[in-house]
Amino acid sequence: MALLAASAATQAAAIAAQAGEAPEAVAAGHPHVTNPYAPAYHHPYRGGAVPTRGTAARMASWARQHPGAVTASPGAVTASPGGVQAASANNVRYGGGNDGIGVSTGDERVYLVFFGSQWGTQGANANGDVTLSGDPSGEAPYLQEMFKGLGTGGEQWSGVMTQYCQGVSVGAQTCPATAPHTAYPHGGPLAGVWVDESVPSPAQANGARLAQEAIDAATHFGNTTAADNRDASYVILSPTGTNPDGFNTPNGQFCAWHDWNGDSQLTGGAVTSPDGDIAFTNMPYVTDAGVNCGANFINSGSNRNLQGVSIVAGHEYAETITDQNPAGGWLDLGGEENADKCAWKNPGTTGGIAFLTLPTGTFAMQGTWANNANSGTGGCRFTQTIKPTELLGNPGFETGQLTPWVATAGVLKKKSSSFPVHAGAWLVRLGGRTAPHTDTLAQTVTVAPTDGRYGAATFSFWLEIKTNDPASKASDTLTVQVLDASGTVVQQTLHVYSNQNAVGHYVQHSFSLNSFLGQTIVLKFTGAQTLAGHSTSFFIDDTALNAS
Repeated sequence: MALLAASAATQAAAIAAQAGEAPEAVAAGHPHVTNPYAPAYHHPYRGGAVPTRGTAARMASWARQHPGAVTASPGAVTASPGGVQAASANNVRYGGGNDGIGVSTGDERVYLVFFGSQWGTQGANANGDVTLSGDPSGEAPYLQEMFKGLGTGGEQWSGVMTQYCQGVSVGAQTCPATAPHTAYPHGGPLAGVWVDESVPSPAQANGARLAQEAIDAATHFGNTTAADNRDASYVILSPTGTNPDGFNTPNGQFCAWHDWNGDSQLTGGAVTSPDGDIAFTNMPYVTDAGVNCGANFINSGSNRNLQGVSIVAGHEYAETITDQNPAGGWLDLGGEENADKCAWKNPGTTGGIAFLTLPTGTFAMQGTWANNANSGTGGCRFTQTIKPTELLGNPGFETGQLTPWVATAGVLKKKSSSFPVHAGAWLVRLGGRTAPHTDTLAQTVTVAPTDGRYGAATFSFWLEIKTNDPASKASDTLTVQVLDASGTVVQQTLHVYSNQNAVGHYVQHSFSLNSFLGQTIVLKFTGAQTLAGHSTSFFIDDTALNAS
């Protein structure tokens, strides 16, 4: 949706007056919306709303007539002093997180919630999908197959989103390798299906009711802690003939939107969750809107009536994982999320709507915005090489604490002339003592996603060695090992370094851990000082365990 930012309330009021509308009361933490045709105008909780095709055309026309409307970034994404300066005015940039959450950093888990007794009698098809007698278009099995297929077969549509991260400066447009990135949905994100027929779905459920249904779903699936829901999202699917939040009415010219339970601007207000923050999507019965929400958009292939369902669902999924608690994730200066910027692009254009072939079927999908396209000036992309998932916690020690690493006391060091870093401000030093001593550094990690299986995993770290030991003998050593989950049985010694390997600068070392795929292991460094009167310092920085 075109969320166009105004530089001041007076400008917003003047522009709105030209359109014959009252100026909008802007919610704290939400982008300013000045385009009177945008679904989020007067409805700031409609994060990443897919406008209907007719509405999108009116929004574009209004934007062309009011080019001065985009003059400043929304409050949620304004670069703070000392923050990363904009590399491109068109790119999305990091909003700083909302309740500590920016993007989905673990393997995403999508739960499909069919809300209301109108969905009818349950059955199952040959693929094991839930089918429903109140689903005349067949949206339920179609979406199940789509979410089963994403993240499988090496598909690269999901790769575009893996360039985004959290833990960077507000306003940043790029992510260092050590930042927690949006994860690739290994093995498929579909985590569960629930048909909640305990009550009828309201004729026009408000935002709070949809959020409550998402909370109820989290409890139903046993996701009862904040950690359980950190990378989960709940797609609330309303039955045909209903109009959740005004869908398919003059006041709701959208196809879907997403938000989280804690948004005070939801119609009905924020909803308290006992299960932590809950991300959810308002997914109406999209085929009720026909071509206005994408039916037969490509005008070829099978399931033409369902093309809009996958286009819209993919749009909201791509935005949820890069802006999980709106608007703390990635948005542009006008408040548009990554999928908004590429919505309803014609087939055959760069990043336009096209068919995505998955092991589970072929689905119409749209491209999404990639900051790294066009030499960093950005653009819409349909696919991108998959970015590996970082499995280690605190890999560069940049939290200023060791957790979740376990180590001997005193090994965490802040950058100084005595303690050189590879990057950032923190490192670990093992050794460096003039008497016999042993230091250790270890982390337990599972080399597997929540569902499915990685195809490869590589462990790496940067190491600098400083020593005054005699070069004639390997007196002090650093042993790098893989242990079993208990941390007591050595599975493999990856390498042993010594004072004789000192070269005066950092060197990166990498090891394949493919033989440990699917296992929980302990990665351990052991620094041993054996020569009295001399010392060797093993400086370790920017570790990584990348899986793909």
